[in-house]
Amino acid sequence: DQDYFCEGIAEEIINALTKIDALHVASRSSAFAFKGKNQDIRQVGEQLNVATVLEGSVRKSGSRLRITTQLVKVADGYHLWSEKYDRELEDVFAVQDEIAENIVKALRLVLTDDQKRAIERAHTDNVEAYEYYLRGRQFFYQFREKGLQFARRMFTRAIEIDSDYARAYAGIADCSSQLYKYWDASAANLEEAESASRKALELAPDLAEAHAARGFALTLGGHHEEANREFVAAIRLDPKLYEGYLYYANGRFAEGKLAEAAKLFEQAAAVRTEDYQALALAALCYFGLGLETEGRAASERCLRAAERHIELNPDDPRAYYLGAGALCRLGQVEKGLEWGDRAQALDPEDSGVLYNVACLNAVAGRTEHALDLLERAVQNGFGHREWIENDPDFTPLHGHPRYTGMLSRM
Repeated sequence: DQDYFCEGIAEEIINALTKIDALHVASRSSAFAFKGKNQDIRQVGEQLNVATVLEGSVRKSGSRLRITTQLVKVADGYHLWSEKYDRELEDVFAVQDEIAENIVKALRLVLTDDQKRAIERAHTDNVEAYEYYLRGRQFFYQFREKGLQFARRMFTRAIEIDSDYARAYAGIADCSSQLYKYWDASAANLEEAESASRKALELAPDLAEAHAARGFALTLGGHHEEANREFVAAIRLDPKLYEGYLYYANGRFAEGKLAEAAKLFEQAAAVRTEDYQALALAALCYFGLGLETEGRAASERCLRAAERHIELNPDDPRAYYLGAGALCRLGQVEKGLEWGDRAQALDPEDSGVLYNVACLNAVAGRTEHALDLLERAVQNGFGHREWIENDPDFTPLHGHPRYTGMLSRM
């Protein structure tokens, strides 16, 4: 019953350490795959391709908090640093900062003033609001409709407790934008994305996540020029913000600016080196531009990353269908379609899954089946018409009466 709290604290520490240029930090999804497994620390280090592992435990009882941590060198199992914190719950923010600072000291790193400020990012002062925010973050990462709806409710509860909680407003905006794009293209979702992102910026004009959320919402409304300014601001404020590059790239893709989108997807992949999603979309852009060599290279990198992710997270349909796209582009069409079937078996009516499996079938020349799946995706809520129109995977469908008819109804 405390998973959300434990994961939230770990995620906060990951995000802080990611801001340090001298460190490569394994992503949330990769690190969390080892949670609860009694696995040798050296094996964990090898699988994550890291030299040092931070492990620990979090226990919360009433208003008391106990966090134990240890920093271990993978090569020899030597403890570089360990600490136990027995504090009041309201001290949770200070503890997170202390852990990040002690890791920096143990690894003998020298931080710039900007990096020092980045790892001490201000949060709400209200621990109850923070707990609801952490519950929301846990479900936000599931990338499923029900998870996003629950996450949005948790973020909403957080701002009911603390009406000045900018990160919670940004969370509401991102949930609403994702729901609008993939599952429910309703005016209500678009309006909530718009209003919540605007409020986040009003409260925290220097918060990179607020600018990224604002840009995402503006993109969905077709306001690309204004959205691009927000993305540039987000990246300037936090050059390590993965979503800043990813949302910006998505916006350029929706504009049909594939070359610019490819560059931004590559930058997103550079920020989160084990990520397969940005690489899959970069490959899509390259092939759309007729750059087969670059497209194959990105597809190969995507496939390796997706395979590693699936090894740790075998029930993630997104890794299967984006990895399937890489397989198809590398000529392994039969295996790609098989991976697509696995994704659909995991979540058969999810509009995002249906959309991407439609892409696979279009690339494989199975036009009618691709149209069946794409129509179902749209019926189930996929609502970003500009994305469909500029998706190179659907080039074989252009001119088909069912395809043009579906677009005219959106």
